[in-house]
Amino acid sequence: MKRLLTVLLPTFIFGGIVLGVSACGGDNNTGDSTQKAKGDVEYGGVFRMNELEDYRSLYPVEITEVAGYRIAAQIFEGLVKYNQKDLSIAPAIARSWEIADSSTRFVFHLRNDVFFHNDACFAPDGKGRKVTAADVKYCFDLLCTPSPRNKQYQATFKDRVAGAAECYSQKTKTVSGVNVVNDSTVEVKLTSPNPGFLNILATAGCWIFPKEAVAKYGEDINDHNVGTGPFMQKVLKKGETVVLERNPNYWKYDEWGNRLPYLDQLQYKFIKDKRAEILAFNSHELDMIYRLPVEMSKDIMGDLENAKKRPNGFILQSSPSLSTTYYGFLVAQAPFNNQKVRQAFCYSINREQIADKILQGDAEAANYGLVPPCMNGYDAKSITGFNFDPDKARQLMAEAGYPGGKGFPEITLQINSGGGDRNILTAEYVSNQLREVLNINVRIETVPFGQNLEAIESGKVMFWRTTWYADYPDPETFLTILNGSNVPANMADKSPLNTGRYISPRFDSLYTAAMTEVTPASRARLFALADQQAMTDAAIMPIYYEQNDRLVNKNVRGFDINQMEFRDFTGVWFYKEKAGEQSPAPAADTAKK
Repeated sequence: MKRLLTVLLPTFIFGGIVLGVSACGGDNNTGDSTQKAKGDVEYGGVFRMNELEDYRSLYPVEITEVAGYRIAAQIFEGLVKYNQKDLSIAPAIARSWEIADSSTRFVFHLRNDVFFHNDACFAPDGKGRKVTAADVKYCFDLLCTPSPRNKQYQATFKDRVAGAAECYSQKTKTVSGVNVVNDSTVEVKLTSPNPGFLNILATAGCWIFPKEAVAKYGEDINDHNVGTGPFMQKVLKKGETVVLERNPNYWKYDEWGNRLPYLDQLQYKFIKDKRAEILAFNSHELDMIYRLPVEMSKDIMGDLENAKKRPNGFILQSSPSLSTTYYGFLVAQAPFNNQKVRQAFCYSINREQIADKILQGDAEAANYGLVPPCMNGYDAKSITGFNFDPDKARQLMAEAGYPGGKGFPEITLQINSGGGDRNILTAEYVSNQLREVLNINVRIETVPFGQNLEAIESGKVMFWRTTWYADYPDPETFLTILNGSNVPANMADKSPLNTGRYISPRFDSLYTAAMTEVTPASRARLFALADQQAMTDAAIMPIYYEQNDRLVNKNVRGFDINQMEFRDFTGVWFYKEKAGEQSPAPAADTAKK
């Protein structure tokens, strides 16, 4: 399959919108506020972007959706973080660490120049104080304390950190495996070897925030976000705008000795319509569009590689995405507690048509498993998934007790709003295919993202659309959502991770074995076997593997794209063109790694 992408000529009609070179050209948003720094980089400017969905929370232990994560990742940091260029683990609050006792004991040495953001929670003067090992201990204990707001325990310390289970079951008040050695040293002990534990520590649930903020703001903590990151909360109008401003006391410097970050502000809009988002980009109101609106480019198409070579008023960035769009089943209840029903659904869908015709090549058909093929060191193509086989689908449906669809109840496919037309177009195609192949009726219901997620986690939806984005570059981050130990015993309780409430002893056995395997190849093989088991059980219905594409203001520097769409604006800056000068090629990231 040849991937297609809109070719943006100097001026053309794009879905009825005139888009020209000036879209991100002359008015480059740097204004006169930029100031030269050492190394020919420049301070100043406001980077403006859009999220198609509202965030639910910016409070680290409560974050479960990508919009909240992308914003909060600029405010908070953990002991370690990802390198934006290659997703390797880099120091953050911890300057260094040692791994001992066969990867079961981690000792972290904290920097002595990391301070919390200035905030009224710090009495009497509101000046942010220095971060110590006690703050790490506090946050990790809170991560293992049961609360309706705590949605990160299962994905982080559960079954990993010694004493986490005892703390979460309230047998103890603190996590015995997290110990303060001194003000600048903290030790974390694991229950078993876990070579991927540093990846866990880079995720949102392990970000560090002050106890003073929790004490002062309580239930309103989501409106008062105090971290140690490169940007601080300035304006927070949920669903309208978020403005973050430069943290003048951030600990990091670039290779020339300039204190980071370079930008003055980050501004987030929440434009829900893709067409309106393009208009904002064209009128200089946005510096980036994430995920190109392929559904709007039906007339003027071209090969991606040719598009990359054309001189335009923007930078085209592209990368395979560590994400999988799938339809979920509530396997704990009829009719989806019947494996053959789920398999029949999976065989009824022509994923190639979805990828090629609906998404116009901007995705890959998910013919394998849950883990996307671009996962490094993982043989996704060894997984036997579901090809389009209508005869087999009908046979399975008959074996399940619904020959020709007779007796099968009408069901609702719930999808979230936003994301352009791709969600509804895909849902309509799936609904039509299920009607044509299985003779069943599927009603589509579109709800706001937050409402959709709430209903899924609460077990109030039988069949739904979702995309799982990797929290870290490891097969574990995908397969953990099918881990049976993450299913609550009571159906009335929320299940934020394993939303389908899928339980398979064989899957769980393979997953658990992979978690403690220290040899990378053997670990990947065990995860692949677990992935295969989930596909044999039709635990979910994979649809497509996504592609990361974005158009970026041509004067932006230091903004690398990666497979997780992890964004770190610490080293991002605007190049300011001089009169009569042509902008040089985008510079490499200037921040120290």
